[in-house]
Amino acid sequence: MSTIHVSGLYVYPVKSCAGISLHGALVGRRGFENDRQYMLTGPSGLFLTQRELPRLALVSPSLAPAGLLLQAPGVAPLLITSADGGARRSVVVWRDQCEAVDQGDHAAAWFSAFLSAPVRLVRMAEDFSRKVNRDYALSPSDETGFGDGYPFLLLGESSLADLNSRLSTPVDMRRFRPNIVVSGSGAYAEDSWRRLRIGPVEFGVVKPCARCVITTTDQDTAERGREPLATLATYRNVPGRGVMFGQNLIHTGRGSVRVGDFAEVLEAGAP
Repeated sequence: MSTIHVSGLYVYPVKSCAGISLHGALVGRRGFENDRQYMLTGPSGLFLTQRELPRLALVSPSLAPAGLLLQAPGVAPLLITSADGGARRSVVVWRDQCEAVDQGDHAAAWFSAFLSAPVRLVRMAEDFSRKVNRDYALSPSDETGFGDGYPFLLLGESSLADLNSRLSTPVDMRRFRPNIVVSGSGAYAEDSWRRLRIGPVEFGVVKPCARCVITTTDQDTAERGREPLATLATYRNVPGRGVMFGQNLIHTGRGSVRVGDFAEVLEAGAP
């Protein structure tokens, strides 16, 4: 029997921008530290992602001692120093209204110029708590950052390998924006998991992840195609719910997880 272990850990400091690969990550109250702390909005405060602005894929963040360094083709780097004293704004992520701190005109101008669209960069206010969907929550206190709805997304390497075996041109893991990647499990084994432990942290596997047009965006060029969503729809479509690939997780504790940690399945059920 193969041993399931963590083969990749990722955070996405700015929602829908490129991710950062980590050797180890700390699980905090909203998920991994530095994950989806920031987000772009339009003038009305409504969130923006690669769905509307595929060029966000070309913005690469890195963690710096002074804050967050952002780089993109053709523009000078931008250093964000995590201003918590800026103007408070009410912003919207799907059906959730969140309190955020505007990161200032310089950051807004940098993103607006690169994206050719009027946008603002905001950071979730530290004193705000965005609760996960209560229909899937494990506890009334479960919360998340600016992710679509849950603190973590997990995907198995074997699931991606199976998908790629059906494609004429393989796609890489970045299309699916996972936080945790595991190897050693069978294709789509994660569909049947209910609880697992990675290092000292336990997670509940609460909901399959419905996939969108972001998966069809080349993360190196920002160009759009039809795949892999068209192929996924032929065998991973759940009527009335969408095309499912990967699993959303909620943590039930805190601590550090690292690449190489065993992922112990504590409870499983029907896919």
